[in-house]
Amino acid sequence: MSQIDTLKQRILMMPKDFTYREAKKLLESMGFQEKNQGKTSGSRVKFYREMDKRVISLHKPHPGDIMKQYSVKLLVDFLKDLGEL
Repeated sequence: MSQIDTLKQRILMMPKDFTYREAKKLLESMGFQEKNQGKTSGSRVKFYREMDKRVISLHKPHPGDIMKQYSVKLLVDFLKDLGEL
């Protein structure tokens, strides 16, 4: 099983310790690119996929790397809607 397959299995379990780094790796494997909206975007980060113009906006946790549960659920629902999970 590849690392990406492992991440897909892991996020479906809605873990409380899912990291932003893991989410970024998963999204990038699906063709998304991280887009920062400059200095005024704060901790909101958008991931954009050119081929179908899909966008998801996530909160980049700080000072740590652990994502909030609502962000993990949002990501799971988004990826299920795309048919990626």
